[in-house]
Amino acid sequence: MDAPVAVKGPTQARPESPPRRDRSPPQRHVYMDYNATTPLEPEVMQAVEEAMRDAWGNPSSPYPAGRKAKDIINVARENLAKMIGGKPQDIIFTSGGTESNNLVIHSVVKYFHENQTSKENKGEHHKPHFITSAVEHDSIRLPLEHLAREEMAAVTFVSVSKVSGQVEADDILAAVRPTTCLVTVMLANNETGVIMPVPAISQRVKALNQRRASSGLPPVLVHTDAAQVLGKRRVDVGDLGVDFLTIVGHKFYGPRIGALYVRGLGELTPLRPMLFGGGQERNFRPGTENTPMIAGLGKAAELVSENCEAYEAHMRAVRDYLEERLVAEFGKKRIHLNSQFPGTERLPNTCNFSIRGPQLQGRLVLAQCQTLVASVGSACHSDREDRPSPVLLSCGIPLDVARNALRLSLGRSTSKAEVDRVVEDLKQAVAWLEAGPGTKGPLPVDAPCQEA
Repeated sequence: MDAPVAVKGPTQARPESPPRRDRSPPQRHVYMDYNATTPLEPEVMQAVEEAMRDAWGNPSSPYPAGRKAKDIINVARENLAKMIGGKPQDIIFTSGGTESNNLVIHSVVKYFHENQTSKENKGEHHKPHFITSAVEHDSIRLPLEHLAREEMAAVTFVSVSKVSGQVEADDILAAVRPTTCLVTVMLANNETGVIMPVPAISQRVKALNQRRASSGLPPVLVHTDAAQVLGKRRVDVGDLGVDFLTIVGHKFYGPRIGALYVRGLGELTPLRPMLFGGGQERNFRPGTENTPMIAGLGKAAELVSENCEAYEAHMRAVRDYLEERLVAEFGKKRIHLNSQFPGTERLPNTCNFSIRGPQLQGRLVLAQCQTLVASVGSACHSDREDRPSPVLLSCGIPLDVARNALRLSLGRSTSKAEVDRVVEDLKQAVAWLEAGPGTKGPLPVDAPCQEA
């Protein structure tokens, strides 16, 4: 999923970029890019190390080291299932979120063709049809665009509401066709933190499937990419009502592998492998299991199950404090909180905001920061220079505001003292940019910000 990135400015300034302000004495960086990736918890590192040392055997082998590895994998599967309210037998380990998402999409394509009743007409109406939102992660958007480009599938990208920032269930249902086979909507957006109405979508699709069955049409399956939500608020697959759910370890202080939940795997919900090999994971995802990383993923899931409410409460309190400090220091007219939509739930750790001003593009501000380590949006889009986020534009954020956006995403250990340091860092960076390149030396901490 999101590759880790810390936007600290280029090694050589672009021609249009102002020179960096003089460096103050070295300061400890404050990391606020937890939506991109998280560090490993000490308990997770310990679980990985113990598995590397004691469970090096092949999990398919009968000797003690192999049995030890198999036991660790089984425990991890149970921990993941507990974290999401599912059953262990419905969990498949993968290399990460990108593989899990692609596995769902390509599996559904295969299943559609296996069960296609009419083989005569090979036109548009007999391609599998997918419905997704216009703000999905690239590991959903790009494979669907590829299938559409190769004329292997039809895809509808549903816009999000400019009022709520969410994709509306009504709009999803309105896009359904007789050949629709999958609805895939992320559980929370990685840039805005907006929680999508996945339970409502699943309920509507379930009711629709009852009517489709009476007409002889196949059911529409529902998938959600839960990468950004796990570890930040409780997730229960029963409440969500989904058929597939993607799990990404490095978003909740685990290693960079993942898993896929499939409701009633092989019985209620179909899954078709993309890989073929030694039969591991019941042939759904063969390949000798990465026991140490699976051990770490299981431990990370166990910590979430035990502490999720505490994690959520802490991150929400610090996030709210951050937004209060931004408004207090820059003023309500200058700060635009891009991730706040009235009446819409959002992740407890995500603050997407813009500081208004013609010289204050997000990348330029970050390039002048000496303490803050963050990003302007999705880390997967870190090479897009100063182009505004398509996600923010889709949500109705004006072009000039979206261009100035910064995404600060907090973690379990982020403190209010660190927030204070970051806000002061932002104040100095903004004052430096607005003073112009002719200014000599670093600006004082209390340098005033001009009102726009």
